[in-house]
Amino acid sequence: MRLAGGAVRRYGPGMELVETVIEDARWEAFGLAALAERAGRAALAGLGLPAEGFAISLMGCDDARIAVLNADFRGKPQPTNVLSWPSEERGAEFVGEEPEPAAPGSAEEPESLGDIAIAWETCAREAGEQGKPMADHVTHLIVHGVLHLLGYDHVEEEDAAVMEGHEVRILASLGVSDPY
Repeated sequence: MRLAGGAVRRYGPGMELVETVIEDARWEAFGLAALAERAGRAALAGLGLPAEGFAISLMGCDDARIAVLNADFRGKPQPTNVLSWPSEERGAEFVGEEPEPAAPGSAEEPESLGDIAIAWETCAREAGEQGKPMADHVTHLIVHGVLHLLGYDHVEEEDAAVMEGHEVRILASLGVSDPY
């Protein structure tokens, strides 16, 4: 699924890793594009991957939009905080193992890792309930989404331990406390 609609915001000089589509203006005021670029780059660096040669699409939307996506793609007609759609299957062969690293494309033809959608109301509510800054919570969810794009999962306990270990380490590199 390629995200469409909304305003695309570029971040920084040169090529950005994350193409951000804003469907809810609250994300624009929040600074989602810059935060997503920083979190996406940190996630790749934390796995020893370069940001150059990869591309990610991120949509900042509201609960109504993500509920439709959640219903369409997961059969769950309610809002959620974040959804991700890897461009290809990259999961590990065996439970508890690391997925094979994604191979970057070129600067002209970056390898698309996939798409992520994140919902304003659910993120704001969860951050408030957990007593954490919204920016820290959103950073965590973007790192989480990028790891899903790279083949990580948390369905099985062993896989969750691997994924969460990476999340904690990557977030620490960004100055974000352990979310678990």
